[in-house]
Amino acid sequence: MPSPCDGAVEVCQPCNAAALTAAVKRAAVECGARAVRIAGAHADASTRARMNAAFERGDLATWSYDDAYAGAASDPATLLPGARSVVCIAVPYATRPPAERPGRGRVSAYAWSRDYHQRMRTLLRDLAARIDALAGDAVTRVACDTAPLAERAFAARAGLGWIGKHTSLIVNGLGSAVFLGEIVTTLELEADPALRTSCGACARCVDVCPTGALRGDRTIDATRCISDMTQRRDAIPPALRPLVGTWVWGCDLCNDACPPSIRAGRAGEAAFAPLDADLAEPDLQALLRLRGRPFARVRETAMGWRGASVLRRNAAVALGNGLDRADVPALAEALIGDRSALVRGHAAWALGRIRSPRALAVLRAARATEQDATVRSELDAVLEPSIAGGALCT
Repeated sequence: MPSPCDGAVEVCQPCNAAALTAAVKRAAVECGARAVRIAGAHADASTRARMNAAFERGDLATWSYDDAYAGAASDPATLLPGARSVVCIAVPYATRPPAERPGRGRVSAYAWSRDYHQRMRTLLRDLAARIDALAGDAVTRVACDTAPLAERAFAARAGLGWIGKHTSLIVNGLGSAVFLGEIVTTLELEADPALRTSCGACARCVDVCPTGALRGDRTIDATRCISDMTQRRDAIPPALRPLVGTWVWGCDLCNDACPPSIRAGRAGEAAFAPLDADLAEPDLQALLRLRGRPFARVRETAMGWRGASVLRRNAAVALGNGLDRADVPALAEALIGDRSALVRGHAAWALGRIRSPRALAVLRAARATEQDATVRSELDAVLEPSIAGGALCT
């Protein structure tokens, strides 16, 4: 049966849209996307309401999000006026982790390679250029993590995957250890249907989370999430520090427990392999001293953007959780000599957690000379049990 477009001087719009959609998807795969789907770009009121509910609960209290952000993130037209379609792509990043060694910290798989933003932005810009070429005009805007776009919501709308109970997008065959990227375009492309898949009764991610950040209803209290805590600029809440373990950047526990992610295996491309073993599993004492030239190497990864003092703080917490008296000299050095009050305060906590005679002696000496009020509070908190007993513990 001949197509209704056969013999026509101009191709009809439905055939145009179908052919253009197929061309865009081919281009996405050729540029490096492992999965690609398309969503309509209409504003999403349910996503805006969901985001505002999270803000009201305080789930994202460590970040400066508000109703204005929710409004922008739920409406692609804010990013590109006249937007009609959102091209959603996924690229897996999980590669084989190094063998765990004593005295080493843990880093999320997304952060131990060269900063993923560079790889994803290159892919997305190449794809955007090809879409513009197909359209014969500039019709695209790239979004990758930093732009105000609710990427998981639009990816789920496009059928790229479904939102798991760990609040990440789960992509069929790739799992949840994926980087997402979007191209908003004024082209009218054929939208894909959302998936009807869900996590069912599975709650492995909820059960494995040591801080109870995951509620099981696809919401998360990010202020209790280890990944969030290792990235915040201020102090990690003392009650949660023991639960951080030896994670110094990010956390993979929920992803690693997710059955679709387990089935997907370590599907990340070579570009996301660790730059070196020391970045994937850093020496904690060396990380506690991180500054100057060695930090330049860390800045090549996604864990460098918060600065060296945040990583030194995280190293102090990890050393405290290691409970190894051999780490007391390094922590004492940080408590006495680090210029950052944030680091000194967490070093005090770590020494109080190890609580050896030498650690307590260092804490008492530091309390006599420390000038910063927040650090003195940390010192008082760890010394108080000993003082209340009338003498330092031995």
